[in-house]
Amino acid sequence: MSSIDSTARIASGAQIGKDVAIGPYCVIGPQVTIGEGCRLAAHVNIAGRTTIGARTSIAAFASLGTPPQSVHYHGEDTTLTIGADCDIREHVTINIGTAGGRGTTTIGDHCFLMVGSHVGHDCNVGNQVIFANNATLGGFCEIGDFVFLGGLCAVHQFARIGEQAIIGGLAGVAFDVIPFAAVVGHRAKLSGLNRVGLKRRGYATADIQKIYRAYRDIFFGEGTVAGRVESAAEKYANEPLAMKIVNFIRAGKSRRLMTPRAGHEDTD
Repeated sequence: MSSIDSTARIASGAQIGKDVAIGPYCVIGPQVTIGEGCRLAAHVNIAGRTTIGARTSIAAFASLGTPPQSVHYHGEDTTLTIGADCDIREHVTINIGTAGGRGTTTIGDHCFLMVGSHVGHDCNVGNQVIFANNATLGGFCEIGDFVFLGGLCAVHQFARIGEQAIIGGLAGVAFDVIPFAAVVGHRAKLSGLNRVGLKRRGYATADIQKIYRAYRDIFFGEGTVAGRVESAAEKYANEPLAMKIVNFIRAGKSRRLMTPRAGHEDTD
């Protein structure tokens, strides 16, 4: 049975699942769907056409499903979908999509959004992504599975971050980041691979070495980056992990790609 505090305001039309706890002074809009087993602390605001997956926990003063921060939004019927088993902490803000974009903002399963983090309109966030305090995504960003976003980092609108990359604290990410990468710096650059994250997820040393060889060939070889990517596609055609980097770059087409600082080659 659900537990709803008497001070909460739940609009007619909202759908509340089984065994949901809604704390004091929460405000739930008429187009909201909250999955079974969710836990909302005090003063949570959920608006828009928003769907919250099962067993997700939302801390005090989070505001989800609010209108996009875009001058092009004029009240269109767009959505926000948040997956199951997420942990959304205090003061997190997530906007719905725009009609001129994807029409929806999406957060995957098992994501952890720490205090003050923000997901802009039309973003697509994968599974098991971690946002440290005040990490920020501009609109239209695409974030792969298992990405870690450091505290106070800011990801520019439309940027893509490949799976299992780690973004350092305070980093400004203006360009696409390949899978498995580590990124540092105020105006961020690649600093190598996310070796710690790969090891924690059980990748063998031999597999990490294969990823590193592809990284080295693409960013430190002879000729243009485009040419080196095509060479890597032939060389690593039978190496699925290396090909994730190749395919990520190819999918970006003419988009700008984050590169290492001059002379900085990861040799750890």
